[in-house]
Amino acid sequence: KDSLSEKSGYVDEAFSLILANPPFKGSIEKSTIAKDLSKVINTTKTELLFIALFLRLLKVGGRAALIVPDGVLFGSSKAHKTIRKTLVEDHKLDGVISMPSGVFKPYAGVSTAILIFTKTGVGGTDYVWFYDMEADGFSLDDKRQKIEKNDIPDIIKCWKERELLLNSLEKSPLTPLSKEGDRKGKAFFVPKDEIKYNGYDLSINRYKEIEYEEVEYDPPSIILGKIRNLEADIDQDLTELERLLS
Repeated sequence: KDSLSEKSGYVDEAFSLILANPPFKGSIEKSTIAKDLSKVINTTKTELLFIALFLRLLKVGGRAALIVPDGVLFGSSKAHKTIRKTLVEDHKLDGVISMPSGVFKPYAGVSTAILIFTKTGVGGTDYVWFYDMEADGFSLDDKRQKIEKNDIPDIIKCWKERELLLNSLEKSPLTPLSKEGDRKGKAFFVPKDEIKYNGYDLSINRYKEIEYEEVEYDPPSIILGKIRNLEADIDQDLTELERLLS
C-alpha cells in the first residue's frame, strides 16, 4: 500500500527501531498525502515525506537510520530546511554518514547519505556525528566488484566509540579527544549551534576541512629547459621516422 497516503491507515508511535531505504527522487499528488504528514512538512517530495512518516511511526525514544539522497542534506527549499530543522531542534539528530555515488549501481548513481536520529519531541541535539565514507568494499562502477578498501568496519568502530567521545566532550569542550576540532579525518563532531548558523545544512563538505599538500615546482628557467629538451627529442624522433619512411 501507499504508506504516505491518507488511505493507508493511521499508525502512530508503533516502533522502537526503523531501518529504511525508502523510495526517493519522486513526487506524489498533493491531494492524496496523509494530512498529518502535510502538517509536519508541506511538500510532495517522497524523500522528505518519508522522514515525517518515520517520526510519526517511532515511539518516543525510538531510533531510525534511513538512506536519503544528498539533496535532503543541503536542499535550499523551505521544505528541505523545515525537515532538517525538525530533526535538529525538535528531536535528536545523532549522525550523518555520507556515502559516495556508486554504492547503488547499476540501479542508481546518485550520491546518498544515512541519517541516524532519535525521536524525542523535545530536542536533544548537542553535537552531530559525521562520517565521510569513501568505500564499501566494492568498486563504485556498474560491475560492483569486490575490492579491499572498505570503510564499513571503521564506521561501526567509530560509532561505538562515539558515546565515549561525546562524554569527554561534555566534560571538557576543548579536549582534543573529542575530535570536534579535528575535521580532517573521516569522523568528527559538529556542534548544533554551528549547524543552526549554517541554515541546518547537513552536507559533510560544509564542515570537513580539506588538507591540501603544498606542491613545489621547479623555477621557470628549469621548466623551459625541460620543454626544450622534450621538443628536441620529439624532433629527433620525427627525423628518424621520416628517414625510415623514405
